[in-house]
Amino acid sequence: MFRSRAKEEKAPSADKAPVTDSKQPRDPQAPKGRPTPKRSAAQAQRRSVAHTPTTRKDAAKRQREERRAQMERQRQALAGGDERYLPARDRGPVRKFARDYVDARFNVAEFFLPMAVIILALSLVKVASLQNIALLLWLVVIVLIVLDSILSGFRLRKRLSERFPGQNTKGAVAYALMRSLQMRRLRLPKPQVKRGERP
Repeated sequence: MFRSRAKEEKAPSADKAPVTDSKQPRDPQAPKGRPTPKRSAAQAQRRSVAHTPTTRKDAAKRQREERRAQMERQRQALAGGDERYLPARDRGPVRKFARDYVDARFNVAEFFLPMAVIILALSLVKVASLQNIALLLWLVVIVLIVLDSILSGFRLRKRLSERFPGQNTKGAVAYALMRSLQMRRLRLPKPQVKRGERP
């Protein structure tokens, strides 16, 4: 008596709806509205759903693992010179040319550390003449490093303008000079050219 009219109208239409038999086989030619995914795509989707982190702890753990894997790839790239995984500051043909230019020549600055040890040892000896020699050697080494760096910078800038006309070479000279301050065996990425070899 107090039933709503909307329910009464819906009831007959629900009764008239055709009942599909679940046991009836589906026509293989019937369209399903979407293309069948390839097996590899379906497996990849299942794996991504399975590995999706459900908690904050899982997400943090996954990020740590990804960061560790990225750092390992970067370390291997620095050792082997693989351009794909190098840090942004070492990437590109301009930076590679600057590295090769520095690695192919002898730089005074790369011998600064061993020379500094020798000079420091001389200055510790309690002989006035040796201490004076040590002081003079400090001055000579610093002047040689400055002159060699200026000369190397000018030459590299000229070579870069010849090799990469119209390209952005900003920061490449400073990058090369900073590399020349390191001992050859300690440089990263590792040198890819021999001494005297033109890049």
